[in-house]
Amino acid sequence: MMDNKEKLLKYAIYYLSKYSSSKKNLEFILKKKIRRLTDEKKIRYQMYQEIKHIVGRLEKLKLIDDTVYTESKINSLLSQIKSKNYIKQYLIRKGINSKIVDEQIFIFYKKNQNLEKENALKFAKKRNLTNDKKDYEKNLSKMARAGFSYEICKKILG
Repeated sequence: MMDNKEKLLKYAIYYLSKYSSSKKNLEFILKKKIRRLTDEKKIRYQMYQEIKHIVGRLEKLKLIDDTVYTESKINSLLSQIKSKNYIKQYLIRKGINSKIVDEQIFIFYKKNQNLEKENALKFAKKRNLTNDKKDYEKNLSKMARAGFSYEICKKILG
């Protein structure tokens, strides 16, 4: 059993050395790893119990931090011209506590009040929606699906 715990810890560290991850996502990855390691229910159960300890240990060692992960994901998604709504939903899907998500988004958007409008404009230009006046409704719905608010979409496409 001891060697399975070590395998799991080593795998978690290896995974974090390659990818940034939220705590929930790492738990999911470790569960997948356990399913690949063994078919024995008793061993699986014991290993599942270890996941919380491993994640806690990695958190103490500062190898995993949901706030840092959230900041870097927000930066990355903003550079990909994603809307505030898209970013929020993405992070919540990754298992980040919505309180952390809201705080970090607030901080980012407080620094730059026009961020959402700028990204909406970039999005519209990239998709060539601003030159196309005849398909207003279609363009509006494209932007809405990308997560931009109706008010911003109207201003950009107006």
